[in-house]
Amino acid sequence: MRLLDLFCGAGGAAMGYHRAGFDEIVGIDIDPQPHYPFTFIQADALAPPVRLEDFDLIHASPPCQAFSSLRHMWNAKDHADLIPATRELLLGLSHVIENVPGSSLRFATLRLCGSQFGLGTGDAELRRHRYFELSFPMLAPPCLHGQARVIGVYGGHGRDRRRRISSQDFSTDERREAMGINWMTGAELSQAIPPAYTEFVGRQFLDQLSRITDALLTTSHAGSETTSPTDRSP
Repeated sequence: MRLLDLFCGAGGAAMGYHRAGFDEIVGIDIDPQPHYPFTFIQADALAPPVRLEDFDLIHASPPCQAFSSLRHMWNAKDHADLIPATRELLLGLSHVIENVPGSSLRFATLRLCGSQFGLGTGDAELRRHRYFELSFPMLAPPCLHGQARVIGVYGGHGRDRRRRISSQDFSTDERREAMGINWMTGAELSQAIPPAYTEFVGRQFLDQLSRITDALLTTSHAGSETTSPTDRSP
């Protein structure tokens, strides 16, 4: 199965799809991604130098800076909303568009949270809510927030988002453990999503595809066994 990973970053989403069963993955990003674990092409993700129709599923994670809470920082820069252009590019193809709460996703029927997958480090849980706009139906269980500290992985660092005990920073290794990622730098972690999210999405997609294929094969087999009456010579 072939996956195209647009705005791929350092490959958090791609690793999840790989674990789900996609065996050929191509990532595209406008910036160099030396730690991307699969085939990488440096190019504009909105003008990819590949045939989109050659892939079974396309994942896209347009930049989230236009919607994240960090946009209110005093030194924040203006960022364009690339979600509409991404949606137009993928129209009619099997696809997933991922982004943060508050983004311009219009058909985000799926929200995933680290608590659903038991992600975290020590006594700190990872929530990291992300929304997914899908070209296929899908449901997910509710969040399972606990009473532990909440590790936030953003801005190149990791801090307790509840800050009831302290504003302790979490080390890069702790952030890697919380995200389920062991190959990224601290800055790359801040831009990534946990592979557990897309492993969940990828398995659901492949299961649905398998069911559709099986149904088509069953229908085709049944049709081949049905013959029209013919005149037969004695």
